[in-house]
Amino acid sequence: MTVTADATTSPHPGTPELHPHGLPRPGRTLVMGVVNVTPDSFSDGGLSFAADAAVAHGLALLEQGADIVDVGGESTRPGATRPPVEEELRRVLPVVRELAAAGAIVSVDTMRAEVAAHALDEGARLINDVSGGLADPAMLPLMARAGTPYVLMHWRGHSAGMQANARYGDVVTDVLDELRLRIQAALEAGIPPDRLIVDPGLGFAKEPEHNWDLLGRLGEVRALGHPVLVGASRKSFLGRLLADEATGQPRPARQRDAATTAVSVLAAAQGVWCLRVHDVASTLDAVRVTARWGVETAASVRSPLG
Repeated sequence: MTVTADATTSPHPGTPELHPHGLPRPGRTLVMGVVNVTPDSFSDGGLSFAADAAVAHGLALLEQGADIVDVGGESTRPGATRPPVEEELRRVLPVVRELAAAGAIVSVDTMRAEVAAHALDEGARLINDVSGGLADPAMLPLMARAGTPYVLMHWRGHSAGMQANARYGDVVTDVLDELRLRIQAALEAGIPPDRLIVDPGLGFAKEPEHNWDLLGRLGEVRALGHPVLVGASRKSFLGRLLADEATGQPRPARQRDAATTAVSVLAAAQGVWCLRVHDVASTLDAVRVTARWGVETAASVRSPLG
């Protein structure tokens, strides 16, 4: 992985320059805490599947300092089966309602326009669509009408078969080209440019080396001209990197938080807008340190010794 150092590198490492309309600007990379309301999440095995447990978890993430909580009722791990829309609504809406009432900035992780519309009615302020509008043709028109920020991720198909599509020439070039097409579709649907957020889709139709290539060239993703969300937390490419040297077994998901924090620092240093993570406290510390380091880095460039 090579971190770029050209015009695509943030002039103030750790402090994003691009921000979506209507969301916080704390002078550092934001931290989005994950609330999985699913029975089969790869990272927590359904620990927050019940609504009351999910709300309690979301409130705990807020206490740790999460800027945004991202509530999802559909597992998107490789091989996952989609729930019916009625089940996704049953899982998500009570959690969104309670967290929004508690003052949280709530994002909803969904590919379905129907779920997004109901979630916005319950107080959600951001829709995080891992399909970038490809899974549901009603999504982009909905977001244009709603006028709320919208995350558009690079996507090549549903979880059940997506890894078969992990074929690229140059992965960064291909992902950027495909994201440009989705950005254009969103703009043509009427979504204002300052509401769009892009996500390179780490782990979605990506082999481990694809993820590392994208992480090393996040400045090129940022150069698309929209805030960048990165979700590397606890993903399998980290588990493979940290595999047990004796057995070759990947490190379990819940033991990948230190590696996630390291990735968070590298991403924040490249000017990403927000990091979607499971361990909020360590990531918040990491991005605060990165932003402070960035101030000194920028100052040293302005006033070199000698």
